[in-house]
Amino acid sequence: MADNLFAAIDMGTNAFKLLIVEAQPPGKFLPILTRKEPIVLGRDSPSSTISPHSQRLSFKSLEKFSKLLKSHNVPSLHTRCVATSAVREARNKAEFVNSVAETTGFNVEVLSGEQEATFSYLGSLQFLPVFDHSILNIDIGGGSTEFAIGSCGKVDFSMSLKLGHITLTQHISEDKEAEKVQKMREYVRKVVRKSGLIEKVKTLGFEVAVGSSGTVRAIEKAGSKGHGIDLLQKEPFFKDCEVMNWRLSREKISSVVESSCKGGKLQNGKRRAESIVAGGILLEEIFDLVGIKEMLVSGYGLREGVIADTLAKVYAEDYDLEANSRFQSLLWLATSSFNGGTKTGVPQSERVCRLISRLLRLDF
Repeated sequence: MADNLFAAIDMGTNAFKLLIVEAQPPGKFLPILTRKEPIVLGRDSPSSTISPHSQRLSFKSLEKFSKLLKSHNVPSLHTRCVATSAVREARNKAEFVNSVAETTGFNVEVLSGEQEATFSYLGSLQFLPVFDHSILNIDIGGGSTEFAIGSCGKVDFSMSLKLGHITLTQHISEDKEAEKVQKMREYVRKVVRKSGLIEKVKTLGFEVAVGSSGTVRAIEKAGSKGHGIDLLQKEPFFKDCEVMNWRLSREKISSVVESSCKGGKLQNGKRRAESIVAGGILLEEIFDLVGIKEMLVSGYGLREGVIADTLAKVYAEDYDLEANSRFQSLLWLATSSFNGGTKTGVPQSERVCRLISRLLRLDF
């Protein structure tokens, strides 16, 4: 077995995702394999149960992951399988989790909304140089949206709302696009206002807003391809992330949503367009309700947060929660230097990063 290999499986509402990383003390890691299986647990059963069809697809995908883990010699004790909103809310949750264990051998951790929010926050800390800042971390999934406010690795507040791009699309059944969008906005405002989130965010405050989900990354990506407005850097803090160009403004989100609703290039796939429209509306309303002007977009999220939590337990007193974000900064610097900020030369950049790390005695 390779003692420096670790893995995390995210059994999400919209897909199952596998991540395998190579890690070293005090907490740095490099992804060596990622896989995604489109398992939509929250779409095919209106009765809040995981259907037999979805269960069969789940077992099949997890068995694929199991073979990949074995072929890479990942220790079973270094592998964690977590489930989020769809399993958490399912009436047959216990039956499904037991069936997964019997069929695939994976012991599923069904995360509470607060745990999911915390892991997503930890994931962002593995990617962005924001450890010392007070962060409002937002993770928009298929079945729920998680919020966490924290600084220096400590979460001061976390909340999960049953608002996701799939559940929001299912909840609103208007035929006309304009009416559907307006109904979505009204529903989001109602749920957020009733939750107490706005008051809590205002009381605690935050310096930086971070989006850590695939939905947020898809919106940013769409905006950067000409569907949004690329604003100039205005705040000194955002200069640190200029090489990534991963940030979102309210204007960019609005432009992406508008383009999607008008049947622009985003309409290549109906489900993808639905995800971006619903996720974009959710994010727009959250921006307005809690007072976000601009958001950093993290390339890491829940899975990387689970990895970080595992490394903290394995490395104990030697663990450094900031170690990986420092390594990421070196990687992006090397990528920018060799490729003008593109990702085409990442393998070469990683080699440069390793050399720089050794020179700086970061021990990767």
